[in-house]
Amino acid sequence: MLAAASEVQRFFKRHKWQFCIIGGLAVLRWGEPRTTQDVDVSLLTGFRGEEKFVDAILEQFVPRMDDARQFALTNRVVLCRASNGVTLDIVLAGWPFEERAIRRASAYRFAPRVSLVTASAEDMIVMKAFAGREMDWRDIRGIVETQPALDWRYIEREAKPLLDLKDDLSWLDRLRALRKERGRDE
Repeated sequence: MLAAASEVQRFFKRHKWQFCIIGGLAVLRWGEPRTTQDVDVSLLTGFRGEEKFVDAILEQFVPRMDDARQFALTNRVVLCRASNGVTLDIVLAGWPFEERAIRRASAYRFAPRVSLVTASAEDMIVMKAFAGREMDWRDIRGIVETQPALDWRYIEREAKPLLDLKDDLSWLDRLRALRKERGRDE
Protein backbone atom coordinates (compact mmCIF):
# COMPACT_ATOMS: atom_id res chain seq x y z
CA MET A 1 0.00 0.00 0.00
CA LEU A 2 2.71 2.47 0.95
CA ALA A 3 4.72 1.66 -2.18
CA ALA A 4 1.65 2.19 -4.37
CA ALA A 5 0.81 5.46 -2.63
CA SER A 6 4.41 6.63 -2.99
CA GLU A 7 4.36 5.74 -6.68
CA VAL A 8 1.23 7.73 -7.43
CA GLN A 9 2.45 10.63 -5.28
CA ARG A 10 5.78 10.79 -7.17
CA PHE A 11 3.87 10.77 -10.47
CA PHE A 12 1.60 13.63 -9.37
CA LYS A 13 4.51 15.67 -7.99
CA ARG A 14 6.45 15.18 -11.22
CA HIS A 15 3.46 16.70 -13.05
CA LYS A 16 3.14 19.44 -10.40
CA TRP A 17 -0.46 18.42 -9.76
CA GLN A 18 -2.22 19.27 -6.49
CA PHE A 19 -3.49 16.22 -4.58
CA CYS A 20 -3.80 14.47 -1.25
CA ILE A 21 -4.20 10.92 -0.02
CA ILE A 22 -7.67 10.26 1.39
CA GLY A 23 -9.46 7.10 2.51
CA GLY A 24 -7.91 4.32 4.55
CA LEU A 25 -4.31 5.55 4.53
CA ALA A 26 -5.33 8.99 5.77
CA VAL A 27 -7.47 7.33 8.44
CA LEU A 28 -4.37 5.39 9.55
CA ARG A 29 -2.67 8.72 10.16
CA TRP A 30 -5.47 10.29 12.17
CA GLY A 31 -7.57 7.47 13.60
CA GLU A 32 -7.44 3.92 14.75
CA PRO A 33 -5.55 1.37 12.65
CA ARG A 34 -7.66 -0.64 10.22
CA THR A 35 -7.08 -2.67 7.13
CA THR A 36 -7.42 -1.03 3.76
CA GLN A 37 -7.30 -2.64 0.34
CA ASP A 38 -6.60 0.31 -1.94
CA VAL A 39 -5.10 3.77 -2.19
CA ASP A 40 -7.58 6.64 -2.50
CA VAL A 41 -6.31 9.95 -3.82
CA SER A 42 -8.02 13.28 -4.45
CA LEU A 43 -6.51 15.05 -7.49
CA LEU A 44 -7.45 18.67 -8.16
CA THR A 45 -8.55 18.84 -11.81
CA GLY A 46 -11.36 21.37 -11.76
CA PHE A 47 -14.28 20.95 -14.15
CA ARG A 48 -12.59 21.59 -17.49
CA GLY A 49 -9.79 19.69 -19.11
CA GLU A 50 -10.01 16.53 -16.99
CA GLU A 51 -9.09 14.53 -20.11
CA LYS A 52 -5.43 15.55 -19.87
CA PHE A 53 -5.24 14.25 -16.30
CA VAL A 54 -7.12 11.03 -17.07
CA ASP A 55 -5.06 10.30 -20.18
CA ALA A 56 -1.75 10.85 -18.38
CA ILE A 57 -2.84 8.66 -15.46
CA LEU A 58 -4.00 5.83 -17.73
CA GLU A 59 -0.71 5.97 -19.65
CA GLN A 60 1.22 5.50 -16.40
CA PHE A 61 -1.05 3.15 -14.44
CA VAL A 62 -2.89 0.00 -15.55
CA PRO A 63 -6.64 0.60 -16.02
CA ARG A 64 -8.98 -1.72 -14.08
CA MET A 65 -11.62 -1.82 -16.83
CA ASP A 66 -11.82 -1.65 -20.60
CA ASP A 67 -13.63 1.69 -20.68
CA ALA A 68 -11.61 3.28 -17.85
CA ARG A 69 -11.24 6.62 -19.64
CA GLN A 70 -14.95 7.09 -20.28
CA PHE A 71 -15.79 5.80 -16.80
CA ALA A 72 -13.39 8.34 -15.28
CA LEU A 73 -14.79 11.25 -17.28
CA THR A 74 -18.38 10.29 -16.45
CA ASN A 75 -17.93 9.34 -12.79
CA ARG A 76 -14.94 11.55 -11.89
CA VAL A 77 -12.83 8.68 -10.59
CA VAL A 78 -9.97 6.90 -12.33
CA LEU A 79 -9.87 3.20 -11.45
CA CYS A 80 -6.40 1.80 -12.04
CA ARG A 81 -3.53 -0.19 -10.49
CA ALA A 82 -0.07 0.73 -9.31
CA SER A 83 2.88 -1.21 -10.72
CA ASN A 84 2.72 -3.59 -7.73
CA GLY A 85 -0.95 -4.41 -8.43
CA VAL A 86 -2.48 -2.37 -5.59
CA THR A 87 -5.73 -0.73 -6.68
CA LEU A 88 -5.86 3.04 -7.00
CA ASP A 89 -9.05 5.12 -6.85
CA ILE A 90 -8.14 8.61 -8.06
CA VAL A 91 -10.96 11.10 -7.50
CA LEU A 92 -11.06 14.03 -9.94
CA ALA A 93 -11.64 16.87 -7.49
CA GLY A 94 -13.14 20.20 -8.43
CA TRP A 95 -15.58 21.38 -5.78
CA PRO A 96 -14.46 24.21 -3.45
CA PHE A 97 -14.40 21.88 -0.43
CA GLU A 98 -12.12 19.45 -2.29
CA GLU A 99 -9.79 22.27 -3.27
CA ARG A 100 -9.62 23.50 0.33
CA ALA A 101 -8.98 19.97 1.61
CA ILE A 102 -6.09 19.53 -0.83
CA ARG A 103 -4.66 22.92 0.15
CA ARG A 104 -4.86 21.99 3.86
CA ALA A 105 -3.23 18.57 3.39
CA SER A 106 0.15 17.89 4.95
CA ALA A 107 2.92 15.33 4.79
CA TYR A 108 3.12 12.49 7.29
CA ARG A 109 5.93 9.96 7.67
CA PHE A 110 4.38 6.47 7.58
CA ALA A 111 7.76 4.67 7.47
CA PRO A 112 11.43 5.72 7.51
CA ARG A 113 11.47 6.53 3.78
CA VAL A 114 7.75 7.00 3.15
CA SER A 115 6.17 10.41 3.62
CA LEU A 116 2.72 10.88 2.10
CA VAL A 117 0.57 13.98 1.72
CA THR A 118 -2.75 13.24 3.44
CA ALA A 119 -5.95 15.14 4.06
CA SER A 120 -6.36 16.73 7.49
CA ALA A 121 -8.26 14.97 10.28
CA GLU A 122 -11.07 17.51 9.99
CA ASP A 123 -11.36 17.08 6.23
CA MET A 124 -11.41 13.31 6.61
CA ILE A 125 -14.31 13.63 9.07
CA VAL A 126 -16.22 15.78 6.57
CA MET A 127 -15.54 13.35 3.70
CA LYS A 128 -16.51 10.36 5.81
CA ALA A 129 -19.71 12.03 7.08
CA PHE A 130 -20.69 12.80 3.49
CA ALA A 131 -20.06 9.18 2.43
CA GLY A 132 -22.14 8.14 5.44
CA ARG A 133 -21.57 4.38 5.47
CA GLU A 134 -21.26 2.59 8.81
CA MET A 135 -17.58 1.93 8.05
CA ASP A 136 -17.15 5.70 7.60
CA TRP A 137 -18.76 6.38 10.97
CA ARG A 138 -16.37 3.89 12.60
CA ASP A 139 -13.50 5.82 11.00
CA ILE A 140 -14.94 9.13 12.24
CA ARG A 141 -15.26 7.72 15.75
CA GLY A 142 -11.62 6.55 15.62
CA ILE A 143 -10.44 9.99 14.53
CA VAL A 144 -12.47 11.74 17.24
CA GLU A 145 -11.14 9.36 19.89
CA THR A 146 -7.48 9.81 18.93
CA GLN A 147 -7.41 13.51 17.94
CA PRO A 148 -8.31 15.69 20.92
CA ALA A 149 -7.76 19.07 19.20
CA LEU A 150 -10.14 18.97 16.25
CA ASP A 151 -11.49 22.21 14.78
CA TRP A 152 -15.21 21.48 15.17
CA ARG A 153 -16.26 24.87 13.80
CA TYR A 154 -14.42 24.08 10.57
CA ILE A 155 -15.91 20.57 10.42
CA GLU A 156 -19.46 21.86 10.82
CA ARG A 157 -18.94 24.76 8.41
CA GLU A 158 -17.63 22.39 5.70
CA ALA A 159 -20.00 19.48 6.39
CA LYS A 160 -23.28 21.42 6.41
CA PRO A 161 -23.37 22.47 2.72
CA LEU A 162 -22.29 19.00 1.61
CA LEU A 163 -24.92 17.31 3.74
CA ASP A 164 -27.48 19.81 2.44
CA LEU A 165 -26.76 18.38 -1.02
CA LYS A 166 -27.89 15.01 0.29
CA ASP A 167 -30.98 16.70 1.73
CA ASP A 168 -30.30 14.94 5.01
CA LEU A 169 -28.88 16.92 7.90
CA SER A 170 -29.30 13.97 10.28
CA TRP A 171 -25.61 13.25 9.60
CA LEU A 172 -24.78 16.68 11.04
CA ASP A 173 -26.77 15.79 14.16
CA ARG A 174 -24.84 12.53 14.35
CA LEU A 175 -21.53 14.44 14.17
CA ARG A 176 -22.68 16.80 16.93
CA ALA A 177 -23.74 13.87 19.11
CA LEU A 178 -20.39 12.15 18.63
CA ARG A 179 -18.58 15.36 19.52
CA LYS A 180 -20.66 15.77 22.67
CA GLU A 181 -20.32 12.08 23.60
CA ARG A 182 -16.54 12.41 23.40
CA GLY A 183 -16.57 15.59 25.48
CA ARG A 184 -15.17 17.63 22.60
CA ASP A 185 -17.15 20.85 23.04
CA GLU A 186 -14.35 23.25 22.00
